[in-house]
Amino acid sequence: MMKRLFVLCAALSLTLNAMAWGQKGHDVTAYIAEFHLTPEAASRVAEVLGGRSLVYYANWMDNASNTPAYAYSKTWHYMNIDANETIATQPRNSKGDLLTAINGIVKRIEKGKLSKEEEADQLRMLIHLVGDMHCPMHAGRSTDRGGNAVKVLYFNRETNLHSVWDSSLVESAHNWSYSEWQFQIDRANQSFVEQIQQGTIEEWFEATVNIAKKIYQVTPEGTKISYDYIAAMTPVIEQQFLLGGLRLAGVLNKLYGTK
Repeated sequence: MMKRLFVLCAALSLTLNAMAWGQKGHDVTAYIAEFHLTPEAASRVAEVLGGRSLVYYANWMDNASNTPAYAYSKTWHYMNIDANETIATQPRNSKGDLLTAINGIVKRIEKGKLSKEEEADQLRMLIHLVGDMHCPMHAGRSTDRGGNAVKVLYFNRETNLHSVWDSSLVESAHNWSYSEWQFQIDRANQSFVEQIQQGTIEEWFEATVNIAKKIYQVTPEGTKISYDYIAAMTPVIEQQFLLGGLRLAGVLNKLYGTK
């Protein structure tokens, strides 16, 4: 499996030099995570979620952020990094961003001072945001609103780069259900899982930023996307789904895996 990751990373670099997940992407990420929870973490997470699964709430935040009660979280789904900026140098959004949100949620759950309702809210958000963190266009540029202003043609249909990476590419890559996605790409051994779960949230997001920069290089305004682009980017989608799921499990195991 480790060899597979290296191949994917090498292919990514070569191909891209030569974000947002839609509903399916978040479901896949959450379902992969479920397979890598410790028994104790799985039990405690289910208790917090009222017996519901991670998948059940994988897309909850997309809807919640558009309601008055959770409108404050609209900017939490992304952190725009412009062309010549890094995580460290990019001016932060005063209304909040993806990294600040995830780190804040983890700290609040760790403290253990939340009510049942508050903890459920925080956990539902965390499930979604770790998925967002692995979607390249959630690390896109502020100058084009994460690729929303980059017009492209997808099989001669007018759309934008953000939308392509949100859902179009996912469905074109494999027309699978979220459970089929998990079955096909979640073949990691324990050594691989442990390695992928190492590192910080900032380091994980930095890798997504680097992918986004390469996507911009090969998908300028007006790009005509067809079968060759899908073939080149499918390994990237598979990799990011897998990493997102494994890392979500790692975060939840640390939060809920011990008493």
